[in-house]
Amino acid sequence: MKIIIVTPQPPGSTLGNAITANRWVKLLRELGHEVVLAMHWVPGNENCDVLIALHARRSHPSIQQFRQADAVRPLIVALTGTDLYGDLPAGDPEALRSLELATRIVVLQESACEELPAEVRLRTAVIYQSAVAPSNPRPPREDCFEVCVLSHLRDVKDPLRAALAARQLHSESRVRILHAGRALSSDWEAKAREEERINARYQWMGDQPHDEAMQLLSGSRLLVLSSLMEGGASVIAEAVVCGVPILCSDIPGNVGMLGRDYRGYFPPRDHAELREMLRRAEGDRRYPDLLRRRVLAFQSRFSPEAERDSWSRLLAGLRI
Repeated sequence: MKIIIVTPQPPGSTLGNAITANRWVKLLRELGHEVVLAMHWVPGNENCDVLIALHARRSHPSIQQFRQADAVRPLIVALTGTDLYGDLPAGDPEALRSLELATRIVVLQESACEELPAEVRLRTAVIYQSAVAPSNPRPPREDCFEVCVLSHLRDVKDPLRAALAARQLHSESRVRILHAGRALSSDWEAKAREEERINARYQWMGDQPHDEAMQLLSGSRLLVLSSLMEGGASVIAEAVVCGVPILCSDIPGNVGMLGRDYRGYFPPRDHAELREMLRRAEGDRRYPDLLRRRVLAFQSRFSPEAERDSWSRLLAGLRI
């Protein structure tokens, strides 16, 4: 099939929608499809069997134009985060209309289905994001207890929560927070640099190539993900395939990937609780070992084969 994937972010971006779109291009080409990636669907581009649009609100113009051009061709709308947990609950008319126009809907974790009306759930498929561990993972450092944060600096990520938690650890703690991610505003850059200045446990490394970020993750004792909203964080899949225990905010997008019984959740914005979890992880090896066993049990869920098979089933069920 000829498939066009529309993402609201430039294909070369390191933001989540672009990363997801680029991975789907690769997987769908491996399935034998012809795939084009674009930021917009252009009216008159009729050489297309299926349109996949990421983000119900931000891709709505492409969704609307595609459906106006053809009322029959399959249209798949992927809910990636702020549309699912921000636009739809707020009743955004463009996001809601995108769901009405969709042939099928894709979500990135199972809790997402709970946010959707029953009639929409019948057209919804869960496709977990996949990741591949480095072939030469970095061994953990022995001189400190290295904790990784892989997150761009923007409000919805609450990116300095781990740094705030680490500030309050006992003076003898060896916890060190290494944070890779781009500041999406000058205010966030200033906050990160100030945190580095006053917090000896925190180092902001700025934006890193994906391979280097995965190396950082692979040798970390823990990953901290403190987001206030996630549609299905790719960094969770990356930590799982690396076998790195995760401490993450107790939000639906994270619970939908790791399950309600996972023991590594802390309340959003609660650095006091996160501090206690870091203290426990550093001081009692049984706790990170418990989390690691749970993480390892999820590795097949986040494999490229599982993601590719999910797309193969979804596309096979379409009427082309």
